[in-house]
Amino acid sequence: MEPDHLLHSGYFNETIRSWQGTHSHLDVRYLIYPVFVTDLVSFDDAEEIPNFPNQFRFGPNKLIEHLSPLVSKGLSTILLFGVIKSENKTPDGQYALSPQSPVRQVLPLLRKEFPSLTIACDLCLCSYTSHGHCGLLNEAGHIDNELTIKRLSELALSYVYVGADIIAPSDMMDGRISEIKRSLIDVKLASRCAVMSYCSKFASCFYGPFRDAAQSTPSFGDRRSYQLPVYSAGLAIRAAERDVKEGADILMVKPAQPFLDIVKDLKQYYPNHPLAVYQVSGEYAMLYHAAKAGAFDLKTAVIETLTGMRRAGADIIITYFTPQLLDWLQK
Repeated sequence: MEPDHLLHSGYFNETIRSWQGTHSHLDVRYLIYPVFVTDLVSFDDAEEIPNFPNQFRFGPNKLIEHLSPLVSKGLSTILLFGVIKSENKTPDGQYALSPQSPVRQVLPLLRKEFPSLTIACDLCLCSYTSHGHCGLLNEAGHIDNELTIKRLSELALSYVYVGADIIAPSDMMDGRISEIKRSLIDVKLASRCAVMSYCSKFASCFYGPFRDAAQSTPSFGDRRSYQLPVYSAGLAIRAAERDVKEGADILMVKPAQPFLDIVKDLKQYYPNHPLAVYQVSGEYAMLYHAAKAGAFDLKTAVIETLTGMRRAGADIIITYFTPQLLDWLQK
């Protein structure tokens, strides 16, 4: 069976089923909360992230403690990022596959503690490689695409085996959706794991606080050879078309606010695919600091901003404001 013929992976659990269809209002079911799990602190500790207000890197047990009241309030989905000690980083990012890596350790704990929580895992090597790039490099220092997508598919399977419901490749390598889908088919897990593709991810300046959080700034060069130019709408559509053909269950635009024209275009081109947007760290920080400076009311500004994303065509919103929204939207 071809990867793009697989449909069960797009509606195998209740949360993912709710993302199918057309909606216009804000609802907690359509929110995804991005969180960082790390081995930089003990299992029971957390550390605040510089330049990223009110955001933390959590040890596995502390993450469970942090999420428990949020799940009680209706949190349905998280997006998990791993952050590791620098001594565990290597050019090939091998530690990502280790059972001792933070993501691999916390997944079974999350699955046991929150059986109904939908768990998405960001899939990228930038936090695990010593050079900080999203793929493995050849001798000339350029991305080795084929070697990278094989490593990514291995990592995807390792996450699914211990509890991931959604794999979210953010690396922007060519062919990685197909490679991941075929790996899932080979082990008969293709109908139990959705693939949410960062299909239209731009080389944006708005990722600054996140790179502090993930400690993933490249040690040389930049990511403009594989992330999309900010001025190119055509490449954004072509990248989505590529990933749809390879079997992506969910599409994503990142960042959100500066690229709402792309969101609108993609929803028109692919109305039958759930479309996610990622309100990234820089967007979060702008709203937070502007509200703190008295420019506007934070709650009003956040809801207005997210409503604009929904109006443009976003079905799913990934945002660091999710804990506050769980209260705001209930009220």
